[in-house]
Amino acid sequence: MSKRMYPFYFIAIALIFYVAFAVVPSLMGIYLSFTDWNSYAKAINFIGLDNYRTIFSSDENYMHGIRNTAVFTVATIVLKTIIGLLLALMVNRGIRMKSFHRVVLFMPSVIPMLVVGIIFKSIYEPQHGLINEALRAIGLSSWTQHWLSDVRWAFKSVIAVDVWKGAGYIMVILLAGLQAISSSYYEAADIDGAGFWKKLRYITLPLLMPSLTVTTVLNLLYGLKIFDTVYVLTNGGPGYATDVVYTQVFSQFSLGSYGVGTALITVLFVIMTLMGFFAVKLMSREEQG
Repeated sequence: MSKRMYPFYFIAIALIFYVAFAVVPSLMGIYLSFTDWNSYAKAINFIGLDNYRTIFSSDENYMHGIRNTAVFTVATIVLKTIIGLLLALMVNRGIRMKSFHRVVLFMPSVIPMLVVGIIFKSIYEPQHGLINEALRAIGLSSWTQHWLSDVRWAFKSVIAVDVWKGAGYIMVILLAGLQAISSSYYEAADIDGAGFWKKLRYITLPLLMPSLTVTTVLNLLYGLKIFDTVYVLTNGGPGYATDVVYTQVFSQFSLGSYGVGTALITVLFVIMTLMGFFAVKLMSREEQG
């Protein structure tokens, strides 16, 4: 009995802290999402599903934020994975100064988002920003845009910044996966006369599936929780064009509507759990297949 209990001593303290600071607050948040908790009244009353009816009501903008969050998540998963894989394939080959290229490509992922926001606000600035100035310099003045204040371009511009910042991190994970693939597979493929695309399809991608599963889940969780990129660049504007769930949560808590805010977080938690579960199951099936 003592031998079976012995390993428990190692996790007891961590488990206590986890339950106290993660499980209990989460359960309290779920309960409070069914109340009228706000900063204007001392009493907290149980109101059932009223907060959720408000969120899913067509008269409110909460569904727009949920849709934006879903679009942002899918777009960044696809773009980061493709770009990260291309970069990993590039730096994994016998190019000069591979270490230098890896550092340069990884560097954006360690820059604080506040700094990235300041840099890209300057780059996107409509009058003297780098993008519009470059377009004018090559005679494409008609292509200049108000990148962060135009409803048509604001959300796309935010996605582009996030992809620029995160692609290097995905590259590092996929690069580790590529380097774990034995060169004997490629040597055998060369003997059979297989080209780059066949080696990519039948060797690289199947053997890289564990790493792709990791990057997909990480991108999924990050995308659903996105806040800092949107807040720094547009704060959800113009209008509600770039509003996501966490900017809406921030807005509700700022207004003192804590019940609605916790209900939004609960909805996102359920979406995150379901999408994460199905993503892992799907990727695991592809890996086994």
